[in-house]
Amino acid sequence: MRFPLLRKKEQVEEIESISEARAKARELIVEAKEKAFELEKNLSRKEAVLENKEQELEKKDGQLSQKLEEIEKLKKEHLQGLEKIASLTKEEASQKILTTVEKDLKDEVARRIKQTQEEVKEKSDEKTRDILISAIQQAATDYVADYTVSKVTLPEEEVKGQIIGKEGRNIKAFERATGVDVEVDETPKEVRLSCFDAVRREIARQSLEKLIADGRIQPNRIEETVAKVKKQMEAKMKEEGEKLAYDAGVPGLPEGIIKLLGRYPYRTSYGQNLVNHSLEVLNLAKYIAEELGADTELVKKAALLHDLGKVITAEQEGPHAQLGREILEKYDFDEKLINAVAAHHEEEEFKSVEAVIIHVADAISGARPGARFENFDAYAKRMRELEDTALEFPGVDEAQVISAGREVRVLLKSSETDDATVTNLAHQIAEKIEDKLTYPGQVKVTVIREVREEGIAK
Repeated sequence: MRFPLLRKKEQVEEIESISEARAKARELIVEAKEKAFELEKNLSRKEAVLENKEQELEKKDGQLSQKLEEIEKLKKEHLQGLEKIASLTKEEASQKILTTVEKDLKDEVARRIKQTQEEVKEKSDEKTRDILISAIQQAATDYVADYTVSKVTLPEEEVKGQIIGKEGRNIKAFERATGVDVEVDETPKEVRLSCFDAVRREIARQSLEKLIADGRIQPNRIEETVAKVKKQMEAKMKEEGEKLAYDAGVPGLPEGIIKLLGRYPYRTSYGQNLVNHSLEVLNLAKYIAEELGADTELVKKAALLHDLGKVITAEQEGPHAQLGREILEKYDFDEKLINAVAAHHEEEEFKSVEAVIIHVADAISGARPGARFENFDAYAKRMRELEDTALEFPGVDEAQVISAGREVRVLLKSSETDDATVTNLAHQIAEKIEDKLTYPGQVKVTVIREVREEGIAK
C-alpha cells in the first residue's frame, strides 16, 4: 500500500512543480509586456520631441525667407540711391550691392552656425551627462571581492601528514594531478591552494575535500578522485555557461563559447568576479545603447563576451582583448561584434558606436567605488618588485611602473648602451619578470634610450 501512496505523492509534487513553472512563465510574460509598454511610451516621447524640432525648423525657415525678402527690398532701394547719387550704371551698382550683401550674408551665416553649434554642444553634453549618470546609478550595486587563493579546513592537524605522505609522495602526486601549489605550513588546521588558473584551483579544492572525507589519501586514489572531479567540473561549467547566457538574454551561442562562459565564475580581476562584472557591463551598455538608438542586441552580446579572453590567459599569451578576438574569429562571429570586444581597452580602433559603448560601460564598471579591490601593501610591493627587477640590468638609469602595474618604462643610460641593447634588454627584462614575479594579466616592458648632445654658442 505504501508504493501507490508514494507514486501519488510524486505526482502531486510534479503537478505542483508544473504549476510553479506556469506561474513563473506568466510572471515573465507580464514583465515582458510591461517592458514593451514602457519602450512604446519612450518611443512616443521621442517622436513628440522630433515633431517639435521639425516645427521649430519650419518656423526658422519662414523667418529666413522673410529676411531674404527684406534684404531684396533693401537691395533695390540701395540700387536706386546709388544710381541717383553716384551716377553709377546699373551693372556697376549691382556689382557693388552684391559684394556688400554677400559679405553681410556670410557674416550672418557664420554667426548663426556658431550659435547653433554652441546650442547643440550644450544640449548634447547635457544629454550625455544624463545618460552616464543614469547608467552609473544602475551600476551602484555592491558585491564582495573574490580572492585568488583557496583554503581547505582540516578536521585535525594530523591530516597534514596524510596529505604530505611518505617522503612527500602524496602531495607531489596531488600537485602533479591538479597543477596547483599546496601550502601546508602557514596556518593550523588549514591548507592553502594557489594557482593562476581558478578552474584548476577549484578542482584541487573539491578533490582535496573528497580525499580528506574519504580518508584514503594515496597516489592512485588521488589520480582517480581528481579525474572524477574534473569530469564533474566540466559538466558544471557547461551548466554555468548556459545559465549565464540565459541571465544575459543572449541565446544561440556555440557550445564552445558556452563552455568558456562556464569559467567566468572562477575568474576574477582585482577581486572583481567576471560573472558580476560582465552582467554589470551588459546592463550599463544596454541602457546607453537604448538611449542612443544603437544596436542593443549586438551590445548585449559584446558586453557578455568582452572579457572572454581572460579565461584563457593562463593557457595562451597576449592581451585578453586580442585573445577574445581570436576566439570569436574561430567561431565566425560578425566583425562588428568582434571589434567591439577587441577594442574595449583601445588596443584597436573603434569601428562603431557599439564598440565605444562597450568601452565606456567597461570603464564605468571597473572604476566605480567598491568594484575592485587589491590590498594596498601587496600592490605597493608588486610595484617595487617590478622596478627593482628592471634596475638589476646594467645600463638602466631609471625604471617607472605605470598604468597600475601593467607597464614598466625603462630609461637607459645612452653613454653606456647602444641601439642594439634596446631590443635585447626589453626581452630580457620581460623574461625575468615572468620567471620571478607574480602578477595579474600582463606586464608590458618599454625600453627607451634617448641620446642628447649639447652645444655652446659663444
